[in-house]
Amino acid sequence: MNIRNKCRFTCLMLLLPLFSYAAETSLEQRLERLETELATKTSVPNDNYQSTRFGSYGELHLNKLQNRYASNKDELDLHRFVLFMSHDFDAQTRFFSELEVEHSNTEKSGVVALEQAFIECVASDELTLKAGVMVMPIGIISETHEPPTFYGVERNPVETNIIPTTWSEGGVALSVHLQHAFNFEAAITSGLSVSAGTNYAVRAGRQNVSQAVATDAAYTGRLKWTGMPGLELAAVLHHQSDITQSTDATAGGATLYETHAVISRGAFGLRALYASWKLEGVGPASLGADRQNGWYAEPSWRLSERWGMFARYSIWDNLAGDNNDSRLRQTNLGMNFWPHPDVVLKVDYQNQSSPGGQNEYDGFNLGLGYQF
Repeated sequence: MNIRNKCRFTCLMLLLPLFSYAAETSLEQRLERLETELATKTSVPNDNYQSTRFGSYGELHLNKLQNRYASNKDELDLHRFVLFMSHDFDAQTRFFSELEVEHSNTEKSGVVALEQAFIECVASDELTLKAGVMVMPIGIISETHEPPTFYGVERNPVETNIIPTTWSEGGVALSVHLQHAFNFEAAITSGLSVSAGTNYAVRAGRQNVSQAVATDAAYTGRLKWTGMPGLELAAVLHHQSDITQSTDATAGGATLYETHAVISRGAFGLRALYASWKLEGVGPASLGADRQNGWYAEPSWRLSERWGMFARYSIWDNLAGDNNDSRLRQTNLGMNFWPHPDVVLKVDYQNQSSPGGQNEYDGFNLGLGYQF
């Protein structure tokens, strides 16, 4: 090896540690930078993932009911299967939706319906605005109707026939939190469309915001008080200028009054509700349908964290405006068992009473329900 090559070799050997140090330094910097980026990504939540939520509820019913004057009801039915989806665009703007399948499929009496789909905007701690398809703020179970939240396999008949729960309309609503634990909610929405063919029964007038006739809007106001733990008091006024959507010259406006109380004190619970419709026009009056009303009382007792028992007495009448006795009565006695707070097994005995004994269904109901 000549002197020149020796010098090159010596210089190269002297520079190798520097190259190695530089490489190690560059690698360490990259690793540190990568660790910093990973830490940053971990500490910042993924808004798209966390702000979108999915849920469901459903209920399976077995009805073993006898009728002296008609066919019995021996039926197993997946009554409801519902999917929720909500999304928070930010802290103030949210989307909520609820898609429901009733009676398992559409080949018989089943339906697929969009029950809710609305945007909610929280303007302040006191004011909230909503627009879209909403459940009406009327009654006790209309807004909270998941199976683990109430007693009895079937929903009570008053909040089925007088307040047509679940009752959805399209429109706008505002909710105002007032002083002294008062809350006021007002809404302008689409309305019902009843007809003489169904004796002006309000439940038959639901349009479900499906190409709904919107000739006559409906106006709703609710005042609710929750100033004591375990107590809710509410009153509702609902009015529609023409409940037939101007298709029946013999009918006209309709007004619903509703008030209820919900008490939960320790193991004791009580739900009580009264609702009354006044329909204008000679058409409803000629059938006695100008007055439609009902009430129920439901005391309950929580035996333990998992077991609860209840009794319910209901009276309702969709033809209360005439002199004939057309009131229907129903008594339910039963129990709920919650193996998990969001899963419930139900059993109840049902006894109905009607004028002349017509369409009385007596017997047992079994149910399975869930929510998440």
